[in-house]
Amino acid sequence: MSPTIIIADDHPLVLKGLKEYLFEKEYNVLASAKNGKEALTLIKAHSPDIAILDIKMPFYSGLQIAEKCKEGELDTKIVLITFEKDEKIYNKAKALGIYGYVLKEFALEEIENCITSVTNDKPYFSPELIDYIEVNRTPEELKILTKTEIKIVRLIAQNMTGVEIADTLFVSARTVEKHKSNIIKKLKLPSKQNSLLIWAKENSEYL
Repeated sequence: MSPTIIIADDHPLVLKGLKEYLFEKEYNVLASAKNGKEALTLIKAHSPDIAILDIKMPFYSGLQIAEKCKEGELDTKIVLITFEKDEKIYNKAKALGIYGYVLKEFALEEIENCITSVTNDKPYFSPELIDYIEVNRTPEELKILTKTEIKIVRLIAQNMTGVEIADTLFVSARTVEKHKSNIIKKLKLPSKQNSLLIWAKENSEYL
């Protein structure tokens, strides 16, 4: 059975386009709103399965509505649509248990996949958004290392010795040492013992 949906966006054209698209695909759209206050009223009145909300709206933002739904223990699953590629907003959305985060430029391409995923109780986040956050989260220094050098730093972070790394990568221990020397130069690390190991440990979450 098709999930019940309400949609809200303060841009009339976006709202109209999304509404028409969902009707065309025969989704059960109960109502639409053009601001956060209307959206929250509709969620409380209709208890839809899914609410597709713009993040930035007058009165309440999509995140504030999600917060109020969480506080009120409402079962509606929140999907945010936005132009915002912002890690802080993304993290806040995840912390609030939001089910979907779709970038507006891909909304019509992705909204069906998103609704299907959410209906099956699986969160959906735009792949473009995840890629953007991953790339921008990576320390600048890592971007200058080759794939092999990143592999070596990753293995160093796992406390592997030069010999163990050589065995893992099927190269000689001498080749590993040469790579390590290049990595230290590229990262401009001090030439004291364990400087690379310390850096690898500190940045292990990005490797």
